[in-house]
Amino acid sequence: MAWLISITRSGKYPTRCGLLYVSIAVLLFSTTPVLIRWAHPFSALAITAGRLAVASAIVLGLMMLQGQRLRLSWGDLPRFAMFGLVTALHFLCYIASLDYTTVAHSLSLTYTSPVFVTLFAALLLGELLPRRAYAGVGLTVVGVAVLAGFEPQMTPRMLIGDLLALGSAICFGLYSTMGRAARTRYPLLAYTGTIYGLAALWLAPLALRGLPSHPPLRAVGSLLFLGIFPLGLGHTLYNAALRLTHPTHVNLIATQEVTGGVLLSYLLLGEEPSPQAILGMILTLAGVSWVMLGGRRQHLPE
Repeated sequence: MAWLISITRSGKYPTRCGLLYVSIAVLLFSTTPVLIRWAHPFSALAITAGRLAVASAIVLGLMMLQGQRLRLSWGDLPRFAMFGLVTALHFLCYIASLDYTTVAHSLSLTYTSPVFVTLFAALLLGELLPRRAYAGVGLTVVGVAVLAGFEPQMTPRMLIGDLLALGSAICFGLYSTMGRAARTRYPLLAYTGTIYGLAALWLAPLALRGLPSHPPLRAVGSLLFLGIFPLGLGHTLYNAALRLTHPTHVNLIATQEVTGGVLLSYLLLGEEPSPQAILGMILTLAGVSWVMLGGRRQHLPE
């Protein structure tokens, strides 16, 4: 992680570095739906709290190996408690949605988040996109809607899952905006490791109830992998990217978790994507490209 911190602190090619970080993060994020399915019989609460606790331990351990120390004032605690709650709700709503709806629906609705990121970045941070880029945001959202393949007859169970995924999207928008705002106030590893840990604490009282007495080895391994790779490494890279470029750009690239997750779900879980899903993937890629090209000439604060 030393190379990550050194480049993050340097002023050389910050936007390119941010785009590289989130691209790597997307590859790691794409393993999440499959690992969550393999982590059963752990509940959604247990999976969320467990992976957050693992990620916090990994990131804070790396922080200490770098010779850094966690220095938070009493005034920081309420702010970080809120950050942790938003983080916990994002991950919990997403993981819980997979118990009720398909991977394609869950990922696609979660990644309507670029709309919320753009809104929150404008309202809370004053960071606007050029007008021509908003068409790309809209195209990306249309793409994820097509990719979701909404059923003509929505079942009550699927509706619950879709609403949970939408809640995850709203929280993801706040999570991304918070990560961007924290760039000048807190070191990367201290910030991410602390919010992962606090998010785990928010969920721990409920997550400890009903744990399976003898979970299969694959479930335990999947839980550890979820904490180390998509969350501990992937989301820390995502937060590093937020420090270097506009949060909408970062989040739009992160939408490609939908494509990767659907493909891996087909290969490993047998959930075959429909032609409509493939069309949705193409539209989301086109939307991301539109925004990136539309915002190239916009000066974005680093």
